[in-house]
Amino acid sequence: MEGIPSRARAYVVCVALGALICLAPLPTISTPWWAVVLLAALYAGGEQIARRWFAGTFYPVLLAGTFLLPPPAAALVPLPGALLLLVEQRPFLLRRIWRAAHLVIGVWAAAAMHCALDTRDAVMASDVPRALLSAGAAVLVFCLVLATLDGGILALAEGLPLRRAWHGLFLRLLAPVAVHGLAGLMMAVLWRSPYGPVAALLVLFPMGVSWWVFAQYHRERAAHQATIRALVQAVDIKDGYTRGHSERVGQASMLIARELGMDEGRVEVLRFAGILHDVGKLGVPTRLLRKDGPLTPEERRVIELHPEYGHEITRGISFLGEARSAILHHHERVDGSGYPYGLVGSQIPECARVVAVADAFDAMTSTRCYSRARPVPVALEELQRCAGSQFDPRMVDALARVVERDGWHPVVTADETRPSVPPQAPVPDRPGARR
Repeated sequence: MEGIPSRARAYVVCVALGALICLAPLPTISTPWWAVVLLAALYAGGEQIARRWFAGTFYPVLLAGTFLLPPPAAALVPLPGALLLLVEQRPFLLRRIWRAAHLVIGVWAAAAMHCALDTRDAVMASDVPRALLSAGAAVLVFCLVLATLDGGILALAEGLPLRRAWHGLFLRLLAPVAVHGLAGLMMAVLWRSPYGPVAALLVLFPMGVSWWVFAQYHRERAAHQATIRALVQAVDIKDGYTRGHSERVGQASMLIARELGMDEGRVEVLRFAGILHDVGKLGVPTRLLRKDGPLTPEERRVIELHPEYGHEITRGISFLGEARSAILHHHERVDGSGYPYGLVGSQIPECARVVAVADAFDAMTSTRCYSRARPVPVALEELQRCAGSQFDPRMVDALARVVERDGWHPVVTADETRPSVPPQAPVPDRPGARR
């Protein structure tokens, strides 16, 4: 049981005792045990498939049992599947006990709520409004219990404050479990209908298809993220002084986009644009990127080709969409003095104007080999001073509003450790550097 604090182990033991209390009335209740065995087997098999192929959980059968069985019998349904589920991290036994115990308590509480509200057996009578009301209440209780128990183990195992450990758990559970609850209710209604349990099992087929589609979507997103990570890592290796810069520019671009009221699809594209805005540096000779002294005019012209190189590198990545135009034009200036094409004002794509502000803001607020970081208020003042000549005032105002309201707390995974530079060190003449 290495790696788990003793207080967390004690918490798991207490939850396991609570689960045993929920199961204690089993010998005294009258229930169709064949239904319990069938549902438990379905859950165990479905959970194995869901974890292996869909990276998800299999709640419809659990919730169908919640709507069909007395609380102690419903609480027995998840037990075999949870105990047999493959666990990849040590301690294996403790993790299995935890998963089984907290599911037993969650299902028992949901079934108890359903029984309290569904006194006339609305599932049997096909009273849809009453059945939906009691099922909805059961789903809410199920999510609340799981979120409460999960938050407790997070707080004890990782030393987090309770408020932070519980933050968002309930809402993250609610949407998927509500969908599973509808499938479970359909199973329960068909189970009690003249068609019987066989018809109820047919509900699992469309549910499985929808899961497969959802899993494909997540695999595609994971492939997108892997592509972006590979490109950013390549740039970081070649041009070490920008390490972490790409992620911060992506975050600042996302904040500006949200402040401007863009939809989440465009916000995601702007994040990609910010992360990949300097990917064209892969086409620039390394000796120029790492040169300590000032650049000659010829060397400067070579480095100023990096937006076009980036546009070419990302040409075949279809999911980037308009992010490619931001990569190409993020060094344009609204007065026409930028590069590579000297576009003016609204000729510059909106996404490029967003990334330009985010890029300049991070350049000023980060310590580089040629300059020390400026305080955030000073950087915002400089952006305001250059608004209308170098930057789009609307983008600058959006960044200023969101930073003044929420602060600037960049989350960067890259290692940004750098040797200190004496104040008298020369400042290289870099394209895009903000003094």
